[in-house]
Amino acid sequence: MYAIVRSGGRQHKVAVGDVVEVDKISAGKVGDAVELSTLLVVDGESVTSDPWVLAGVKVQAEIVDHHKGAKIDILKYKNKTGYRKRIGHRQQYTAIKITGIDSPAK
Repeated sequence: MYAIVRSGGRQHKVAVGDVVEVDKISAGKVGDAVELSTLLVVDGESVTSDPWVLAGVKVQAEIVDHHKGAKIDILKYKNKTGYRKRIGHRQQYTAIKITGIDSPAK
């Protein structure tokens, strides 16, 4: 059984026991429980994508870690003007472990 969930503007395919890296969840601390909204649930041979059925289906997860991603270097340059700018960015992520997926009511 797996589900497609939405978190931080992205969609992730998750199953029970998976550890997924999502955008930082600032309200949670390590060990807290989190619920994710579900877009699609696949249970063996049946696929559920009806929004009115999935409204009651939640995916439970536990926060494992907060960390930063790899550094992205941004270089800006304009020819013949002496303008050069170097900027770096490290995105903050939260690792969550999927603990349960509700089965959709049929």
